[in-house]
Amino acid sequence: MKKATLLFCIEDDKVLLGMKKQGFGAGKWNGYGGKVHDGEDPRTAAVRELEEESGLIALEADLEQVARVRFYFDKKPAFECFVYTTLTWQGEPVETDEMRPQWHAVRDLPFDEMWAADARWLPLILNRETIEAEVNFNSDGTAVQEFSYRPAEFK
Repeated sequence: MKKATLLFCIEDDKVLLGMKKQGFGAGKWNGYGGKVHDGEDPRTAAVRELEEESGLIALEADLEQVARVRFYFDKKPAFECFVYTTLTWQGEPVETDEMRPQWHAVRDLPFDEMWAADARWLPLILNRETIEAEVNFNSDGTAVQEFSYRPAEFK
């Protein structure tokens, strides 16, 4: 399984999402993140990806791990995703070649323009739950075939 990260910047009752403009997940709203390089700590990767995709600068110490989600496509392992939130960063989000930023009210997320499983697990972490989850999409990622989660604790 490839290691990946997602990082959600939260301010009051809003969360920053990016519209993916190219590559895997293009056309979907998502948190900021991407692949973890060989030998790279997931927190380091999350901070690096946030800056590359939004211009925001966060500190590893300010990230709270809220989930580890394993994604499968037609039961084939794809990503082990380390999910973080942060309440603290420097700068204002800017559009990059990869992502267009937009703040969304937590109570009104654009789930119809997100990955099919996001409506199942994202509200949990935005409600301050910490979870381990498994998502099995169909082969093209348009539907969730299986979803399960359990409470978890992270360091």
